Amino acid sequence: MRGCPFIDAAAEFPDPRNAVHSFAREQKLLMVRLVTGLVTELGCEPAVLAERLVPLADGAASRAMVLGEVDYGRRARTAAERSSWPMRCRPTI
Repeated sequence: MRGCPFIDAAAEFPDPRNAVHSFAREQKLLMVRLVTGLVTELGCEPAVLAERLVPLADGAASRAMVLGEVDYGRRARTAAERSSWPMRCRPTI
């Protein structure tokens, strides 16, 4: 596990006007858009939920790389599943 290549690229090229940094930023924004599309059926504001979930993925990738624990993605998933905010987003039947 090497972490997120986009975080690495943004760190290597910290100037936001740099093409590499801009590309990394666009990839991070794309991730939010993709997750937003996936969570539209949960009955809450999709963009809000996506902004809550995507940092878990970023953090899991970073911690897996630094700590050498490839299982960190499962920990992030567990954290999301046990959190109270996804429960409030599910539609009532």
